[in-house]
Amino acid sequence: MGKINRLDEHLSNMIAAGEVVERPMGIVKELVENCMDAHAKNIEIQILQGGIDTITIIDDGDGMDAQDATLAFERHATSKLKEVNDLWNIHTMGFRGEALPSIASVSHVLLRTNNGIDATEVEINYGKLLSAKPCGTPKGTMIEVKNLFQKTPARFKHLKSPQYEFSLISDVVQKFALSHPEIGFCLSHDGRTIFKTRENGSLLEVLMQIYGRDTAKTAIELNGKDLDYHITGYVMQPQFNRATKYYMLLYINGRMIRNYHLQKAVMDAYANYLPKDRYPIVVINMEMDAQLVDVNVHPSKWEIRLSKEKQLEKLVYETIHQALKEQLQVPEIKKADIIKEKVEIQELQFSYDREKPVKELHDDINDSFVHPENNPVPMIEEPPVTKEEKDKKTSIQYPQSSYPKGVRETFVKEAEKLTKTNIKQDTQQHPIIEKKEVEELQNIEEVKVTQPPIEEDKIAIEAIKEPSKEVIKEFTPVNPSLPQLQVIGQFHNCYIIAQGEKGLYIIDQHAAQERYHYEVIGKQILDGVTDTQPLLLPITIDCPMSAITKVDAINALMESIGIHLEVFGNQTFIVRELPIWMKDTKEEDFIRDMIDYFEQDSDISIEKLRKHAIATMACHSSIRFHRSLTMEEMKQVIVDLGKCEQPFHCPHGRPTLICMSDDDLFKQFERG
Repeated sequence: MGKINRLDEHLSNMIAAGEVVERPMGIVKELVENCMDAHAKNIEIQILQGGIDTITIIDDGDGMDAQDATLAFERHATSKLKEVNDLWNIHTMGFRGEALPSIASVSHVLLRTNNGIDATEVEINYGKLLSAKPCGTPKGTMIEVKNLFQKTPARFKHLKSPQYEFSLISDVVQKFALSHPEIGFCLSHDGRTIFKTRENGSLLEVLMQIYGRDTAKTAIELNGKDLDYHITGYVMQPQFNRATKYYMLLYINGRMIRNYHLQKAVMDAYANYLPKDRYPIVVINMEMDAQLVDVNVHPSKWEIRLSKEKQLEKLVYETIHQALKEQLQVPEIKKADIIKEKVEIQELQFSYDREKPVKELHDDINDSFVHPENNPVPMIEEPPVTKEEKDKKTSIQYPQSSYPKGVRETFVKEAEKLTKTNIKQDTQQHPIIEKKEVEELQNIEEVKVTQPPIEEDKIAIEAIKEPSKEVIKEFTPVNPSLPQLQVIGQFHNCYIIAQGEKGLYIIDQHAAQERYHYEVIGKQILDGVTDTQPLLLPITIDCPMSAITKVDAINALMESIGIHLEVFGNQTFIVRELPIWMKDTKEEDFIRDMIDYFEQDSDISIEKLRKHAIATMACHSSIRFHRSLTMEEMKQVIVDLGKCEQPFHCPHGRPTLICMSDDDLFKQFERG
């Protein structure tokens, strides 16, 4: 007798469930995809106990008739494929016909559906059909999945807490909402609504709900296409980043996917704008002919195979790179509004009886502390002032100074005008000042200028009249997104403080000059400036044997930046000449870093090695932290930053400047 047995249908469904229905999140994913294929406009997902107890999904889609309602639970029964050729031209989310029978084999399922003609109820308990009968239900479909894995303890014990399982469900529902903003989603957990979107087709609105107003407000729209692919979606500004790559959401024809090579293309586009180990937030949908993508790779349908994958990677990179280059913004500092706490002044309370005069006195004292505005402080009467003292008060004494005569007289006139203005204001606020005294003060004789001001005085006077118009050299930045900045000073010998159109700007002096040097050196290399200078004393570099054996491969890359290595002994390289643009760096350390970088990634491209070399050199030749700068040096840093095509980030992805807006400053100082 042979050893091979034919598995019965129930056991086959349970095996399939191990791939499709790994946890409640998988059930929600499969059922929501069915709702989409049924052209639903609104989908409601109700979860109890993280989906371990109950999952209920209701849609307003096409529905099914009585025959299809029962046939849908048989294995490999689907309405999405009719012949072999359809498998290579799939336009629906589902197509395998395994989800419903797999779910029904490991849970208790109740289905109610109405296609506008028939309304049917089907009940299945762990793979066994209990009933199929007519019922009353609105148009669309309702499916309820209860007691998941209760009869399969080996699978049930691997489920985690309800909170964790629901977090996975919430994540996948949000991904659906981002890929299909034209569908309204409503997710609830234990009777409480957690997430809800409208079916208005606004992806930006969904982004705001998930990632917040500030993130969505500055999102950059994508629109790139070639003969085979069309890319749409949004990428976030680099300052909104995450510690994991799971916020890079990729969709192909509306289907959420995972693809390492496409994620790498996104990361390469963001490489100049993000620090190490930080990842961007992107939502990208790639539309293409269905025949260019094979989704029949894994039952979960997360994995795909692409035709012309390199072409798509290049398009993704170029589209994101161009969008970031054109629409980068200066990061703004956001401060939480100050919550003012009301300070209540405690009144004095006495528990014993007091005499009436004492009680009135205590009440007056309490009222004066609690309501001080009702008790103005009385004016203290001053003794009468003699005429001589009054004349002394009204005569304005001007201190002797070293100012030129014309300038000093101008100060006198301005002081007298200011005095008269203040007197008028004080007269309105303090009517106790005598009228006669005011008239005497207002009738002060103007100081007569006996000598006309000389030319130097006129120049100084103009400077006094317009002190805010500092004479600075006008400079228009290359990148129009970078504002005009006016240097104020330096903070902790690390940051340059400047003012601009939107508010207060803080510039990282090292990162700013590093960006400038990076672009200058890079332009020299890309323009073919590889002039070298022979060294009086050749540089020797000790390296591991593995690097010596790869000298040809290393030179093939290093020579593109003007460096040639010669083998000297068993573990030493020797360099006899270097490019001229390396004069401001520590040559030995730089070359050793390049060799180590190659050792770490032997498949590195010339572009990556060149970028790393330029970034390292720019870092070594830039102003260091904790270095005091003169005003001219700070202004030069700002001017150099304005010459950069991408002035917002250093080569390592750190921001070069941030902004605290006027609105935030007003709020902090309670002037808003």
